[in-house]
Amino acid sequence: MHVIMPPRWRKFALMAHVTTSVGWMGAIAAFLALGIIGVTAENTQMARGAYLVMEPAAWWVLVPFAIASLATGIVMSLGTTWGLFRHYWVLFKLAINVFATVVLLEYMQTFRHMAALAADPSATLDSIRNPSPILHSFLALLILVIATVLAIYKPRGVTPYGRRKFLEQRTAAQS
Repeated sequence: MHVIMPPRWRKFALMAHVTTSVGWMGAIAAFLALGIIGVTAENTQMARGAYLVMEPAAWWVLVPFAIASLATGIVMSLGTTWGLFRHYWVLFKLAINVFATVVLLEYMQTFRHMAALAADPSATLDSIRNPSPILHSFLALLILVIATVLAIYKPRGVTPYGRRKFLEQRTAAQS
């Protein structure tokens, strides 16, 4: 049987999910700006600073928002009639969130490398510049916007599991 959260808890869980997801998108936008600063800054110290701040900021902001968005999304799906495996749009949102979080965690090594290079006083400005954060931030924003569109428009499509659960509930209600 599917457990539905009481309205008060559902609203709290929804608020937590929207807040962490929007926070994650905002943090990614800030990283996009840092990436642009790192690539375009004429001042070596400014470019170094952009890359130096990325790793700790990612650990303190991006990673927590990503994990919180994933966790609150799972709570929302399990505690509402949408379910985690009943609708394709929920599965796609889950896949997007898991994919983006895994890529972020893997990318943390790149942040570490960029910070180490930026901290090296013998590294030239050209060797410090790295367009990778721009590309990754742009793609992350793109897929999170897709997840947002799915959440708002909720395209039709029930999974085989969802169809079976619907028929079971309908049969139980008729008995």
